[in-house]
Amino acid sequence: MASAFTIFIISASYSQIIELFPSGGGGYLVASKLLSPGWGMVSGCALLIDYVLTITVSVASGADALFSFLDVSWHPYKIECAVLALVVLTVLNMRGVKESIMTLLPIFMVFVITHTFVIIYAIAVNLPNFQTLASSTVADVKSSYSELGLFGMFWLILRAYTMGAGTYTGIEAVSNGMAVLREPKAETAKRTMQYMAFSLAFTVVGILVAYLLYDVAHVPGKTLNAVLMEKVAASWPHNIGYFFVLITLISEAALLFVAAQAGFLDGPRVLANMALDRWFPNKFAMLSDRLVTQNGILIMGGLSLLLMLYTRGSVAFLIVLYSINVFLTFFLSQLGMVRHWWHVRSEEPSWKKKIFINGVGMVLTFGILVSVTIIKFHEGGWLTLLITGSVVVLSYFIKRHYNHTAKMIGQLSKLLTMCDPVLSEYDAAHEGGVVGKIDGHDPNARTAVILVGGYNGMGLHTLFNVIKLFGDTFKNYVFLRVGIVDAGNFKGSAEIEKLKIFAQNEVDKYAKIMRQKGYYAEGISRVGTDVVEETMIAAPELAERFTNSVFFGGQLIFPEDTYLTGQLHNYTAFVIQRKFYYSGIPIVIMPIRLSEEN
Repeated sequence: MASAFTIFIISASYSQIIELFPSGGGGYLVASKLLSPGWGMVSGCALLIDYVLTITVSVASGADALFSFLDVSWHPYKIECAVLALVVLTVLNMRGVKESIMTLLPIFMVFVITHTFVIIYAIAVNLPNFQTLASSTVADVKSSYSELGLFGMFWLILRAYTMGAGTYTGIEAVSNGMAVLREPKAETAKRTMQYMAFSLAFTVVGILVAYLLYDVAHVPGKTLNAVLMEKVAASWPHNIGYFFVLITLISEAALLFVAAQAGFLDGPRVLANMALDRWFPNKFAMLSDRLVTQNGILIMGGLSLLLMLYTRGSVAFLIVLYSINVFLTFFLSQLGMVRHWWHVRSEEPSWKKKIFINGVGMVLTFGILVSVTIIKFHEGGWLTLLITGSVVVLSYFIKRHYNHTAKMIGQLSKLLTMCDPVLSEYDAAHEGGVVGKIDGHDPNARTAVILVGGYNGMGLHTLFNVIKLFGDTFKNYVFLRVGIVDAGNFKGSAEIEKLKIFAQNEVDKYAKIMRQKGYYAEGISRVGTDVVEETMIAAPELAERFTNSVFFGGQLIFPEDTYLTGQLHNYTAFVIQRKFYYSGIPIVIMPIRLSEEN
């Protein structure tokens, strides 16, 4: 009953997250927006490890389901089978495999039909035994109370409750996958969440009652579900019972192997979101680049393989690691929601109801997080804390390096003060600085298209280097900027519009400078989550408009070229250069030297 109650509370809590983040909001984005970027980073790191464990647990559980049907003599080969399945899934994902819903539907339907039948059949057949079951349960409670005392019995129940924490780990998937739902996305997601809650609660309560009715106990080499299926089918004709158990366990294994796809698909996406905010190398933000996607898949698959080998595919061990990270993300999301409702209580009429739902969810998820960590600390809990903590520390140092680099780039901004008089002069001459297109420019004249990341010293250095090296060669200047949608502006459509306006204003400043010097100039901005992808959409259009154009980008040159600077910087410039060359678009990368001096 406690498990069913927890399912409905977490589902109701995530329904409110869906309402607040109608475009989708995973644990990283929710914690970043509602708590702080630092707590968002912790949540994101836990989520990354969670997706690694999703792959490992799913594959290990699938292998357990398959080998439950095989003879004991096959069991020593179970870990080899799990490793092989993991390697095959990794290779398939690197080659870009995408599962079709029509392919998965039969597997899903077989799973649903067989398990629903078992639950209903087990309860229906044993209805006369419910009185006996109730009496034995009361006797067990009394016996436990007399032997263990109230605290001991409470601890025993708490241990069982927290060990079932893996039951709730798929509920948040709806809010993470909003992008693929049909419109209206929020309503579709909330309805999906309700279906999930009722079906999951039915399955949890039904399967546990069936365990009790058939006195299911641990059998070496078999899952509890396999033991239940065999006991249910024991009285059936041999052929029917044999094939029913076989089909049921194969459907379980197939569905579990498919569930591993969530880690391969969503893990690189979380990595990309965090890379946009500079918690990880910014090259991971470019999922449009096949090499980046493959690297993300290799990271997820490689870490899963290491965990599989270290734990020898022990689901009991892995589920402890899994539950701690999942509930860390759960708790931070609920804490952020409680904080949000408290801050907007004067504007939200139903804030008390909403803060109560998320508050109960926060207390429950925190209780499970602490309980699992304490109870299972020496049985694997320490390992997940060590792994997640290490990723958090790594993210912190990467962010600190990017902040230090930003300070060095800031030294280039001295050029901004030099250009301010030019902008002021242009604004005075053009009624507030409205940048309109100049008619009569020659689209066949030599045109410099400069890729900029904003109105800053780096962009100005690129521009002035072009002028210095090429003089009056270019008659037209076009400035292209892609505004990035990251956790800092992930709020809704209003904020996206503000980002579009801001991005356009920044490129307009470059255009004003060159217009004041007598050249044709215009600024073009786009907004998206991938710089390379958006640039590759805009570049061919510009190359067609200006037939004699050359593109320019900037490359940072550090005082000392180290392995760290090579991994964390300039990836975007070289990816764009490679894609431009492949598309036949000329591009020149201009060096921009940085200095440690103030």
